[in-house]
Amino acid sequence: MCLIMEDDDDGVVLVSPSNFSMVEDGIYRSGFPQPENFGFLKTLNLRSIIYLCPEPYPEENLKFLEANNIKLFQFGIEGKTDPPTPMPKDTVLDALKVLVDVRNHPILIHCKRGKHRTGCLVGCLRKVQSWCLSSVLEEYQKNAGLKWRQRDLKFIETFDIVSLRQCLLSIMYRYHGYGFKRRRLLNEEENVQKLKPQAAKV
Repeated sequence: MCLIMEDDDDGVVLVSPSNFSMVEDGIYRSGFPQPENFGFLKTLNLRSIIYLCPEPYPEENLKFLEANNIKLFQFGIEGKTDPPTPMPKDTVLDALKVLVDVRNHPILIHCKRGKHRTGCLVGCLRKVQSWCLSSVLEEYQKNAGLKWRQRDLKFIETFDIVSLRQCLLSIMYRYHGYGFKRRRLLNEEENVQKLKPQAAKV
């Protein structure tokens, strides 16, 4: 499934990557972008892409990223089913750290088909966002379709987000404006004034 739009300015047809959808404001997911999708991706004003496959990124795609100042974060997760390859928790955690950093937004997450590896990462993000587990798993199954995997559901269910929350304790998110919702990520140590100890009055 893809989204087809027409640019009113010059009549160019814009085609989204397969399985494209918005996760939330500034975060998108899809299958692997093809050259015919580049026009559509330009409209998203992406800053970053999270790529969840171990294979090298195609040269044509790399040229598109360079031309549009888009940063690539690659986390090589195997997608084999025979024998099944378990999702690496540490790799997913590293990808989550990139995903929740609003300095990387707008951001696109993709693997090959945008279903299983992408679905697991989005599912873990939902846990960080404190979604109830039934809604998290339902979203995964909806996007994976008939080929949803029980082991992916188990991975999402058992994924421990405590360590990620700990690394976010010193980070504050401040939102400015509405609509486009400009975001700025501020480090606590840069914004919290450190009070100097005062001598006690006798």
